[in-house]
Amino acid sequence: MAKTDEAASGDAALGYEQARDELIDVVRRLEAGGTSLEESLALWERGEELAKVCRRWLEGARARLDAALAEPGEG
Repeated sequence: MAKTDEAASGDAALGYEQARDELIDVVRRLEAGGTSLEESLALWERGEELAKVCRRWLEGARARLDAALAEPGEG
């Protein structure tokens, strides 16, 4: 479990672009095949974590945009 906690805390420091680029690489490696079942599972798990990071970034951006749009505009 400590390994998962360390990975999660490291993922929190990833920027959106970094997480997205690494996720693209993970997907390419999975699609290319040639990895063992254990390696494929590890890649899949990493991809799931990276997708969560991206989702959190996008949700945060959406919340900021919604808040900005909700503010009374100058007119």
